[in-house]
Amino acid sequence: MKAKVYVTLKNGVLDPQGRAIHNALEALGFAGVNDVRQGKFIELDLADGASDADIDEMCRKLLANTVIENYRVEKA
Repeated sequence: MKAKVYVTLKNGVLDPQGRAIHNALEALGFAGVNDVRQGKFIELDLADGASDADIDEMCRKLLANTVIENYRVEKA
């Protein structure tokens, strides 16, 4: 089973990498970008016995810093 984990910063948390990307896009002439938020994408290839609870525990313990980040999981 494959699981895709998307990790993003919570609203209100400063995103210096997103800001740097935004500034670089403006410097390259892309004026239509209002804001940029940068995140992480993690793809897991799991044994068939892995449960939703296992994936959630992986996210909470290692893959996302739940104090400042949200995560969402898509199973394929």
